[in-house]
Amino acid sequence: MGAALAAGGRGGADDWARLELLAEVSDTLIRTLDTGQSADHLARLVVPRLADWATVTVLADDGADQLTGRAHRDPARLGDLDAYLSGRTVGVRGQSALAAALRSGQPLRLAGADAASTRAAAGPRVQAAFDRLDATSAVVVPLGAHGHVFGALSLVNSGVRPPLTDDEVALAEEIARRGSLALDNARLYTRQLQVAETLQRSLLTPPPQTRTLEIAVRYRPAGRHTLVGGDFYDAFTQPDGSTVLVVGDVAGHSVEAAAAMSQLRSTVRTLACDRPGSPADTLARTDGVLTMTAFDTLATVLVAVLDPTTSPTGALQLRWSSAGHLPPMLLSADGQVRTLDTPPERLLGTGLPAVHSDHVTEVHPGDTVLLYTDGLVEQRYDGHRSTIDEGVSRLRRELAELGGVAVEQLCDDLLRRVLPGPADDDVALLAVRHRPWPADPSTGGVRCQPDAGRLHRGRRRP
Repeated sequence: MGAALAAGGRGGADDWARLELLAEVSDTLIRTLDTGQSADHLARLVVPRLADWATVTVLADDGADQLTGRAHRDPARLGDLDAYLSGRTVGVRGQSALAAALRSGQPLRLAGADAASTRAAAGPRVQAAFDRLDATSAVVVPLGAHGHVFGALSLVNSGVRPPLTDDEVALAEEIARRGSLALDNARLYTRQLQVAETLQRSLLTPPPQTRTLEIAVRYRPAGRHTLVGGDFYDAFTQPDGSTVLVVGDVAGHSVEAAAAMSQLRSTVRTLACDRPGSPADTLARTDGVLTMTAFDTLATVLVAVLDPTTSPTGALQLRWSSAGHLPPMLLSADGQVRTLDTPPERLLGTGLPAVHSDHVTEVHPGDTVLLYTDGLVEQRYDGHRSTIDEGVSRLRRELAELGGVAVEQLCDDLLRRVLPGPADDDVALLAVRHRPWPADPSTGGVRCQPDAGRLHRGRRRP
């Protein structure tokens, strides 16, 4: 357990207390991969056992303060501690004592005036808050792992509490060593997930808008950063004026899942443009490409095509095919909701031959087609995780109440109603409404046909 436990001189009871504290540090910090939570946990673990108050500062890659965890033995003093931390005019590297500890990689002891020296860098309000904290001694212990120092644990005593002894400083070093490993893992994992989410969002482009179609899209990452995954949507027009709608979900939650999503999305778009017409054919060809390129993961995908030519009733033809994906929903202009259920067909990436079928229905003026991923329907309510059937039924009920609502608002309302709190999984959502084009006076009142060439990009960000 390091020098802290080998120093002796305090008796068996104290040694057991140290062992328990170190075990608690390891057990507590290993449970989270959130850097902020880990910093807060570490500060609370050492207060009041080693110090009256403590701060844990983690640096960003550019050396600036990234975040700070803190704890105080007196809850009434947390406001002063927060005022001091938020009001400092210099970061950790601008404070001589902390900077010295970061450079040396060794604990630094401060006493008397030195313990309060950092208050001079702040304004009167911050100085007053720091004075009320009554710092009389401090020890700054660097936080680092794999040869890289990335932060500091500051242990501060107030009033008549004596400075930390050699044994206590050694114990603080061992705590910092264990805490550093947990914090470094959290930092690396957070960085990986940020890369995945950035990659994912960069690929989720705004949808086209045509004279007869109003399209809205949304993407919401999981409430926990550990669940950034491979959900995606896509919408684009073909040379013949038809509009292709795609929604899918790649298995897994990682940078690899986001990269696989990028590969799959690009493949579907390329093959759909190469041979327009049949969504089933697009899925079959996509599956063949994935098999040849060793895609090495599974994915559900739904491809739909809206024909630009209206029927005598003004309806558009919707043709779709699903590879293991959830069924689309059709909200009619009068508020009725129909789930477009079809017999299940094999998802992509299995490497096995599969048959994919086209299905057809009509979308009348004022109707809305909704495509979505399973994160929208597999959620936890009142401690119970809903089944897919329960989630789909709930989604139908909520959608039925949004007839006549503009599609942008419809997407926002659905997310707010169905996901009132943080999502358990990431969610991709695509809604498209057939809006009737008004009669053209120059044609004697005859309704204008869609003009596939006149498109503009949606202004709302996903």
